[in-house]
Amino acid sequence: MTALLDVRDLSVAYRGDSAPVEALRSASLCAARGEVIGIVGESGCGKSTLAAALIMLLAPNATVTGQIALNGRNVLTLPEPAKRALRGTEIAMIFQDPMTSFSPVLTLGDQLVDFQHHLRASRREKRRLALAMLKKVGIADAEICLRRYPHELSGGMRQRAAVAAALLMNPSVLVADEPTTALDVTMEAQILHLLRGLRTEINGAIVIVTHHLGVVGELCDRVYVMYAGQVVEEGPVDDIYHDARHPYTRALIACDPASLTRTDKGLPTIPGRPPGLAPPPPGCAFAPRCTMADAMCCSTPPPRVTLSDGRAALCHKVRP
Repeated sequence: MTALLDVRDLSVAYRGDSAPVEALRSASLCAARGEVIGIVGESGCGKSTLAAALIMLLAPNATVTGQIALNGRNVLTLPEPAKRALRGTEIAMIFQDPMTSFSPVLTLGDQLVDFQHHLRASRREKRRLALAMLKKVGIADAEICLRRYPHELSGGMRQRAAVAAALLMNPSVLVADEPTTALDVTMEAQILHLLRGLRTEINGAIVIVTHHLGVVGELCDRVYVMYAGQVVEEGPVDDIYHDARHPYTRALIACDPASLTRTDKGLPTIPGRPPGLAPPPPGCAFAPRCTMADAMCCSTPPPRVTLSDGRAALCHKVRP
């Protein structure tokens, strides 16, 4: 399939007082129309930086290299006005914190109307479209919600409203950054059900950024596993879950409570912590926490090993 979103060798470094923080290092991924891909990993592995890069909303001190091709056009080379024109209409984002996604001093209805700045329609028509979208994402009493301020809505309602705001733009690519964070189990299930239904609603691709393996298993076709700013393994979800090849991927799956088969006093963990990235370690970033690591792993960058069509791992110990 032709890639709707094609990211190649994307790197992001944040300038600081000393050495730059290399938050993203030569990350590559692609998503075809109608496909849902997952980006998974621990906190601090570069997931949110990748999401922000996709929508071109990085901090001013960020230096970006590589390619982000959207419908065949490298958006990183576009002037800022052209990038602004793409946000929302071509690529939209559901942010991690729905409370900060909206202005606290405007009603939800006014903001959803303003989001539709690309439409040549009356304010009345835009409000009608906003009302219809709120109903579509499962908000009861949508007319009342339009007159409310964000703080008057529950966390789940704000998250649904954030989904509605993104969908009003009818984007080609929808990026969801930790869409179920801070939601209770019931509301998380409802948001997942909503996102699952969006596969047939939008004629584009969906990128789910999460640390929750269950979310990936529920929603995604393919998954990219990230560690220390790199994509360390990629492949179809079923292949990754049932035949993970990278030691970090296997450790992540082993720590998932859903994978536990016996009662234990404590949950499994991965010893140690991710390395600092200013600068990154010379060898494999996972080597200090890996039971398979040897001297070569600690000193030499790991190769990208192609396992099959669409499957690859960044590891010295993996064989095709």
